[in-house]
Amino acid sequence: MTKSEIVENISSKTGIERMIVQSVIESFMNEVKDRLSEGENIYLRGFGSFICKKRAQKTGRVISTGQQVIIPEHYFPTFRPAEEFIVRVKENVKQLKPSKEDR
Repeated sequence: MTKSEIVENISSKTGIERMIVQSVIESFMNEVKDRLSEGENIYLRGFGSFICKKRAQKTGRVISTGQQVIIPEHYFPTFRPAEEFIVRVKENVKQLKPSKEDR
């Protein structure tokens, strides 16, 4: 599903104009990016958390030359779904997709 499909679905379900829904979604995504880039975590009860995780410094290798390089510590964004989110997906996807035993 793409962002435009999400906008269309929300617009048709709520009766709110497409441009307004798109603006709200864009604003939400920008807010998430801004807060995470400032090191702030975002917690949405019942949905999940957008969190900045720290990856420690490590030594890596350039595959083509074998030369060692230092990869500095850095932060990266992650999403951790809420338990309610996980349960809903597990239950619904299980019903939609046949298991290997059913094939």
